Amino acid sequence: MIHAAAALGAPGCTELGWRRLPGEGNWICSVKELVLDNSRSNEGKLEGLTDEFEELEFLSTINVGLTSIANLPKLNKLKKLELSDNRVSGGLEVLAEKCPNLTHLNLSGNKIKDLSTIEPLKKLENLKSLDLFNCEVTNLNDYRENVFKLLPQLTYLDGYDRDDKEAPDSDAEGYVEGLDDEEEDEDEEEYDEDAQVVEDEEDEDEEEEGEEEDVSGEEEEDEEGYNDGEVDDEEDEEELGEEERGQKRKREPEDEGEDDD
Repeated sequence: MIHAAAALGAPGCTELGWRRLPGEGNWICSVKELVLDNSRSNEGKLEGLTDEFEELEFLSTINVGLTSIANLPKLNKLKKLELSDNRVSGGLEVLAEKCPNLTHLNLSGNKIKDLSTIEPLKKLENLKSLDLFNCEVTNLNDYRENVFKLLPQLTYLDGYDRDDKEAPDSDAEGYVEGLDDEEEDEDEEEYDEDAQVVEDEEDEDEEEEGEEEDVSGEEEEDEEGYNDGEVDDEEDEEELGEEERGQKRKREPEDEGEDDD
């Protein structure tokens, strides 16, 4: 995710958008999430954004002083647009033309006063969630019922469905959390692969150590057997020596008797 607001005043970042830098197109075309919150718009208009952000799926321009979205570039893959806490009062028809695949739109805290202002959103066939908190239109009689009639494709209005059941992902942040979950899953997969490699290497090391232990054990057994053999030979020699000495002692008295004769 690119956070332009945090880099406001840094090289490459203008009041709201980016100056052209060498090789810039190499990364712009791959950006999926762009946050420009609390930056300064130029006379209430979006500037610096171009259709080169062709992979952009999430755009946030909260509290940037917008009064118009007429300069919004063509963003075919944009799914979530955060425009809360600005001064937009109309001109929403541009969204169907520039962001035809929009699913989440947050207009909270803008100058939306009547239902006719949001009527152009009917052309956004994929729009599932709309937020109008702190807009004057929410004070109209039967506001929720009339908005759902006007925009039948909606599932959630201000975070709740037609039956006043809250959106499971709190809707305002659900899409971003979904993207973060995908990134975490990718990181976990990479971690699991690395862990498996380490585990395999450890298993190989253990096998090698086991083979070395087996070899050393066999050598020790051979040495013990050899030593046992030497001891047995020595014992046999000692027994043989004792027998010879005994026989010699027996012969000596006999020899003495023969001499007497």
